[in-house]
Amino acid sequence: MDYAIQRKNMVESQVRPSDVTDRRIIRAMLDLPREEFVPDRVRGLAYMDGPVQLVEAGGKTRRSLLAARIFAKLVQAAQIDPTATVLDVGAGTGYSSAVLAQLAVRVIALESDAGLLKTARAKLPAVDSGKVTLVEGELPTGWAAEGPYDAIVVEGAIETVPSDLLDQLKDGGRLVAIVGDGRTGRATVWLRDGGAFGATEVFDANAEILPGFHKARAFAF
Repeated sequence: MDYAIQRKNMVESQVRPSDVTDRRIIRAMLDLPREEFVPDRVRGLAYMDGPVQLVEAGGKTRRSLLAARIFAKLVQAAQIDPTATVLDVGAGTGYSSAVLAQLAVRVIALESDAGLLKTARAKLPAVDSGKVTLVEGELPTGWAAEGPYDAIVVEGAIETVPSDLLDQLKDGGRLVAIVGDGRTGRATVWLRDGGAFGATEVFDANAEILPGFHKARAFAF
């Protein structure tokens, strides 16, 4: 299987037609071997037009790479400057962090799943120039030790936005995430202005809800 051709087809048929105009994002997604960041059993699906499963749901939360077009649009909405420090929340196997590392000066890749983190540690050194720092912790808590951040990218859907993440933004910083229920949603950008945060919905998107980002369920009587 010629993954280089599949990679080009992914960019030309999925990413570019989705109004992704940041050439840095396009270049990164053309260069990085997405197939190296997915399990062998789904390697042939690495460039499909949709999410790629990383962890099956057997007894634990299912995890996937975001669909390429959604990921690219979400990253573009973050408006990442070359001098930025970025927090990648739900970094999974490290593909998203590798892309972000080609846009920013530093990336903190936060993951709560030990298995995914192990894969990221094995895969990232081949493509990262030392910009990515992998850390393990609960996703909604963020990683305040390396903040504040110019941008925070949440790699999945959320039903609630924890104040901990917003608090870790620099003044003028942006947090991007998909607000939804796992079936439908809207990609949303939060912009920090001093102690206030403005939220803007930017496009329709859906993704699986990340661990820790579900709303508390109320009992009905």
